[in-house]
Amino acid sequence: MNTIKFFSKIFFLNLIIFTTAFAQNAEEIMMKSHLNYYYAENDGKAKVKMVLTNKRGKERVREFVMLRLDKEEGGKQFYYTYFEQPSDVKRTTFMVWKNVGEDDSRWIYVPAIDLVKEIAAADKGSSFVGSDFSYEDVSGRHWTSDIHEVLREESVEGKDAFVVKSVAKEGKPAFAYTITWVDKVDLLPLKIEFYDKKDKLEKVFRAVKIEEINGVKTVTHRQMEDVKKKHTTDIFFESIDYNVGLTEDIFTERYLRKAPKVVK
Repeated sequence: MNTIKFFSKIFFLNLIIFTTAFAQNAEEIMMKSHLNYYYAENDGKAKVKMVLTNKRGKERVREFVMLRLDKEEGGKQFYYTYFEQPSDVKRTTFMVWKNVGEDDSRWIYVPAIDLVKEIAAADKGSSFVGSDFSYEDVSGRHWTSDIHEVLREESVEGKDAFVVKSVAKEGKPAFAYTITWVDKVDLLPLKIEFYDKKDKLEKVFRAVKIEEINGVKTVTHRQMEDVKKKHTTDIFFESIDYNVGLTEDIFTERYLRKAPKVVK
């Protein structure tokens, strides 16, 4: 009896150690994926084309310039987006101050009514200018906000990937959980499925095209599909530059109303 208890204790201790190590591995995978996807180099600038397609195949196109500046790797970060086309959204700007450990600060400037509006933290899951991407999708949900678990390893689009389930630690996230396929080589997200509380698939993100830009593996074609509405948004990153030398003063309310020269 004592022998059985001894080996049972050893078994459960090993199980706890194995489970803990697996969880740590899952968080490390998601950390590296997040850094590679959202924190590439010190800063970045890109011309972006957004194509919104409804279930009937009708398309709407939007074009904008996106700027990003990292204060620290995996830490505070700034985003600035300036819309150039079409005319109904021209000069609209969107700015994010990414704050790790607390809610991000987000603002949008609507030139038609000359209004700067702060986007409430509760609205982070809302649509980004009518697209299938949310405000949170643009700047990213920090990996420390969730508990991660590696479910399995499998191939997606011909690439070997870790399959990771992520559930929010607290609060009221837009989705109950996500399933992410992370490239085992480049450690970039290849696919993300977003589920509601009833395990119903709501949205699907796909990294359609990955290219090497200045030595950095970059997802240059990103797609988000709203499964229920049968609506998709494709984002194409063009003219990408890293380490541009952006400064923090660009990411202030002053430049919400008047774009800085660097976007021209």
